[in-house]
Amino acid sequence: MELWLQIKDALASLLTAKLRTLLAVLGILIGTASVVAMVTSGEIATQQALAQFKTLGTDLMAVNFYIKDPQSEHRNKTLNLAALLKLKTINPAIKTIAPYTMSFVPVIYQGKRVNAAIVGATQQIQTILKIQLAAGRFISDFDGYQHYCTIGSRIADEMRKDDAKNPVGQQIQLGKQIYTVIGIAKPWLESAFFNQNINDSIIIPIKSSYLINMQTRIHYLVISLYPHTNIDDVETQIRKYFYDYNHHVNLFFRSAKKIINSMKKQSQIYTLLLGLIGSISLLVGGIGVMNIMLVSVTERKREIGIRMAIGATRRDIQLLFLTEAVILALFGGVIGILIGIFASYLIAHFANWHFTFFLLPPMIGFIVSAATGIFFGFYPAYKASRLDPIQTLRAE
Repeated sequence: MELWLQIKDALASLLTAKLRTLLAVLGILIGTASVVAMVTSGEIATQQALAQFKTLGTDLMAVNFYIKDPQSEHRNKTLNLAALLKLKTINPAIKTIAPYTMSFVPVIYQGKRVNAAIVGATQQIQTILKIQLAAGRFISDFDGYQHYCTIGSRIADEMRKDDAKNPVGQQIQLGKQIYTVIGIAKPWLESAFFNQNINDSIIIPIKSSYLINMQTRIHYLVISLYPHTNIDDVETQIRKYFYDYNHHVNLFFRSAKKIINSMKKQSQIYTLLLGLIGSISLLVGGIGVMNIMLVSVTERKREIGIRMAIGATRRDIQLLFLTEAVILALFGGVIGILIGIFASYLIAHFANWHFTFFLLPPMIGFIVSAATGIFFGFYPAYKASRLDPIQTLRAE
């Protein structure tokens, strides 16, 4: 009951000086809003970056390999398709393996140039990259050297602009070769884990890719692993397998799990920095609260003296002013949290990100605003409680 009376008295006092109260609240509001908005936006940005990896799954590994000196006598001592497919046998953790090539040759449809990359792949790449079809079928290992291709969604849209016909069954020129479109992929979420955007690609059988360009070689692997695999062990065994064929090969590994862990660590640092930047505004707001409360103590000396004269203890006086400071900070904090969430929603909307509500930033904002009120309100409250009752009654 005593606390409730203190709160009522504090609210009455704050409402007496509305403009001063508003200015004090404004500093806390801006500080809390900036902390919540920055931390929430940082978390949303991180989730957006991680979404592409989570779509394909986290148990993936990509391997790029090149001969150190392409002009040396060792340039042909590399793994062929059959040898690369045997990689699956070196470790039981390897679930699926898909070697692929990349070529860039002129692509012509109905006499017009089409911007596209040529990906020569095995059919396993569809499973690993989760490529879904809008029409037709995906290329098959049984296609061998056949001139069949599956096209990305953007390529299909570009073909429809030049010709209203269904792209499936149409012929398209890749370099000097004519290929028949047998399938169209649905829009695919671009991933930095894979070297090419499927939407902008024409996928052909890997053996057939040698006919497009005589210089084409397999330099890329994408591997699907079983869950809870020791990534380092797999990398070591793959490296040994390659070196047994050619010691002059450069290997570059990318693991979805390692990339995600790295991004999460960077996100934690990024979020901490954003929180510290926002806390500067909150610090300024806290100083404003202290300043307002010190002015309030000076102006209300006579009131303090009267309260003490009728039986109020120093603890009561201290609690009264401390309650006012906390109410100021909490009110500003709650409004700031709402504004911060709305600001992060607007940032996500204009950045075309999926907005996700995170409970932690508002909780941090609320706790920090309450702590700010207590920290910056303690000294004015203490000063008010230490005033001499006789001197305060004499105050004008």
